[in-house]
Amino acid sequence: MLPSVKGKFDHFAIDEASNRLFAAATGNKSVEVIDLASGKVTQSLTGMGKPHGLVWVAATGRLFVADGEKAELTVFEGEPLKLLKSIKLSEDADDMVYDAQSEMLYVGHGGTNSANPASIAVVDAKRLSVLTQLPMDAHPEALELAPGGNRIFVNVSDTGQVVVIDGSTHLKMKTWTLANAKGNTPLAYDGPNDLLLVGCRTPAKLLVLNGKTGKEVGSAPADAGADDLFYEAKTHRAYLVTGSGAVDSFAVSSTGKLQALGVTHTAVGSKTGLLVPSQSVMYIGVPGTSTPSEIDVYRTGAK
Repeated sequence: MLPSVKGKFDHFAIDEASNRLFAAATGNKSVEVIDLASGKVTQSLTGMGKPHGLVWVAATGRLFVADGEKAELTVFEGEPLKLLKSIKLSEDADDMVYDAQSEMLYVGHGGTNSANPASIAVVDAKRLSVLTQLPMDAHPEALELAPGGNRIFVNVSDTGQVVVIDGSTHLKMKTWTLANAKGNTPLAYDGPNDLLLVGCRTPAKLLVLNGKTGKEVGSAPADAGADDLFYEAKTHRAYLVTGSGAVDSFAVSSTGKLQALGVTHTAVGSKTGLLVPSQSVMYIGVPGTSTPSEIDVYRTGAK
């Protein structure tokens, strides 16, 4: 339980070397820094608008926060964390992924109206500068990175599409339109088998696409309100976190076929979390209204 935090969470990040969890407490307009050994908040980064995406870059000791309300990418550094720089983006700055090989950060933002067009900002995470903007047809809802940074997958929920970006040229390689679903919100990637997992809301299901062709190779019904998705390589399992208060578990075959393994019930509104494969643990944010918010810890069963 986080006594001073109220409201919902968005994304999480982890500093494994220092055993710290970072939580975007969107409803609280803060990012909470939690010592996992004690379970206590050691620092609260306040004064945020709507913190959404979080990325921790261990090599530089920097925390990147996408703030949707302030329309910026905020960078913190040091111990304790202190503001280093704010990089202007546009409204609804949201999910992002980091490519450690190229030291590039890809940030989805915009798409709220004609004055704020949807885009992917390509940010040099070392020099803290925007290199280019990649226009999107609608708000980029989620991003996922293929190993080596040669492909960046982008979920464009409003159009029911997945866009593939070339990590070298920063140009669109392909656009895949989902045949039987929309509301595609979270993504996860199975690197060894080149499979892209897509959580959809309309209808509520989990899709598996071939990572090269975009062809649908697997599908299974899911609980409503898909918002976060993780793939655990050592168990070949996918975990779909939904706002209806459930985490759906699936076995994923090497060809993309899905087998439902069961449902873990959380709480309504517990829509985001973080899988930490090295710990075989998943952290789930539970929003608080009349009571403080909390982060629940689940074992995945991996050995």
